[in-house]
Amino acid sequence: MNRCRRLIFIFGDHLSHRISSLDGADPQRDVVLMCEVVEEATYVRHHKKKIVLIFSAMRHFADELRIRGFSVRYVRLDDADNSGSFTGELSRAADMLSPDCVVVTEPGEWRVRQAVSSWQSMFGVPVDVRPDARFLCSHEEFTAWADGRRTLTMEFFYRHMRRRTNLLMQGDDPVGGRWNFDSENRAPAKSDLFRPARLQFKQDTITREVIDLVESRFSGHMGTAEDFNFAVTCSDAQDAAGVFIRDFLPLFSKTQDAMLKDDALLNHSVLSPYLNLGLLDPFELCKAAERAYSEGSAPLNAVEGFIRQIIGWREYVRGMYWRLMPEYAHRNVFKASRPLPDFFWTGKTDMACLSTTLKDTIDNAYAHHIQRLMVTGNFAMLAGLDPFALHEWYLEVYADAFEWVELPNVIGMSQFADGGLLGSKPYCASGAYISRMSDYCEGCKYDVRKKAGTSACPFNSLFWDFLDRHAEQLSTNRRLHQSYATWRRMTEDRRNGYRQSASTFLQRLDEGLGV
Repeated sequence: MNRCRRLIFIFGDHLSHRISSLDGADPQRDVVLMCEVVEEATYVRHHKKKIVLIFSAMRHFADELRIRGFSVRYVRLDDADNSGSFTGELSRAADMLSPDCVVVTEPGEWRVRQAVSSWQSMFGVPVDVRPDARFLCSHEEFTAWADGRRTLTMEFFYRHMRRRTNLLMQGDDPVGGRWNFDSENRAPAKSDLFRPARLQFKQDTITREVIDLVESRFSGHMGTAEDFNFAVTCSDAQDAAGVFIRDFLPLFSKTQDAMLKDDALLNHSVLSPYLNLGLLDPFELCKAAERAYSEGSAPLNAVEGFIRQIIGWREYVRGMYWRLMPEYAHRNVFKASRPLPDFFWTGKTDMACLSTTLKDTIDNAYAHHIQRLMVTGNFAMLAGLDPFALHEWYLEVYADAFEWVELPNVIGMSQFADGGLLGSKPYCASGAYISRMSDYCEGCKYDVRKKAGTSACPFNSLFWDFLDRHAEQLSTNRRLHQSYATWRRMTEDRRNGYRQSASTFLQRLDEGLGV
């Protein structure tokens, strides 16, 4: 190849034709570099479906760029000279092409940004690192919002974003007179044979090639890729979004906290993998949901709840990630250190709620947010599992997991390991919550109605034991006031019964015995 003006490096989660690295690009003189590298596929043991999703989407995106006239240097995982790292591939490309400069959109993860920050001095070529304009809140805006505040509560950030984007607003006031309709979004669900069918995308030649590659190279990773059916192009992702808006959004929020054994997805969108890869634009998706409300095809509580997840929580955790990293990854306020049990990888446990959620994860590389928060996350916190190990597990197993969004959700929201920087209370609950919001307890070996003893639901004793162990840190939390008042009213014999049941369970866990 001849010398190029700009070498444009596109990462696997920058698959948008409006990505800032492509702004002003000249297909006649610039070259796009994309690469599949083993370092990224194995820094944790990513689920096979996750690797297929990213590699197949990358290959399709590269073909779309070629159709637009770009010269694309695409390095496949099995290419003979593949160096195995982003830096190594940039080095090879720079040696061959002698670019005037390298252009890249800022990486989404801390460790990759550290690598990018070394490129200019390493290669002696100017590196233009551009902001990721796919996000609605820049780093500078988030810093301006956060600086000087005593607490960084997501709800107030969300209101800031509603005003700034003008989504669901009437002048200065929220549509419907309320900012948040979450209190209307906590209904349990029932099996529905008439729930609309999900879009399942057929494997084309590119995807089939990637599946064969992944099954061969990453045979020891979780799951199977043989039944892969995610969208891998912008067009297909938009079709998935359209079906969600039409068929699932109207009931999305009402049952978003519900869980069913035989309906893993309920009315959830399953659009987060596409948002996080760049195949969908977050603002356009919010506008589509807003139109559904204005046209009368979806209720306000559903649309508000969906928009809040995108412009509220998604943007908020990104802002907090970059504000608090890298120290944040190792926050561990409860000093939890227990390793993850083997059943996190096999799903083989007698606890039906955990077994169901873990098997959904193994099968689908996906579980919805309540399964993650109130089943696996709740169990991990109550049992004192190492929050960093749990973070790596979530990063490994979910197709939508990229560190900027996953890590704050685990360390802060799920495990409260940051001591309350993200969440106002630990999301801990006994078996009663899971029983109320799911059908998981039916037929479980453990009896959710029993409070203590070897046949009782382990969540019951673990919940009270957790509060007891961490009373010094948590008893003054106003949102746990009622729980601690209940604990203090118990007889000492009853409290000891909970402590003993929890101790027995955790000992079996530590010894690798079946639970």
